[in-house]
Amino acid sequence: MLTLAKSLKAWQSDSFTETFKSEVSKLDHRYLPLQQGLSLSSYVSDDKPSAVINRTAEDDANIHIYAGIFYTGIIAGCSCSDDPTPQDTQNEYCELHFSINKHTAETTINLIAD
Repeated sequence: MLTLAKSLKAWQSDSFTETFKSEVSKLDHRYLPLQQGLSLSSYVSDDKPSAVINRTAEDDANIHIYAGIFYTGIIAGCSCSDDPTPQDTQNEYCELHFSINKHTAETTINLIAD
């Protein structure tokens, strides 16, 4: 299970935004539902994502962060040996809902559909 322990610790402090953005940028893209958020490309690249917090909320059990994620996707050719088309990258954006458990820092992440 994914945890965002540093973000939980920084909650309601002046450093929360930077801490959250830093933790998200260090996540392997396989932990984020970025593939489902692609709109202009075929595959998520290995480049690190960056986040912007759109809004936050909390309840008794969880901290809710609604964030915009900027990342890159790959536009791939047919992958044939004689394919003259080089791989190209495309900037992508999607919105995710992070729910951090206040006691364990276990985090669930869901794509926010348009």
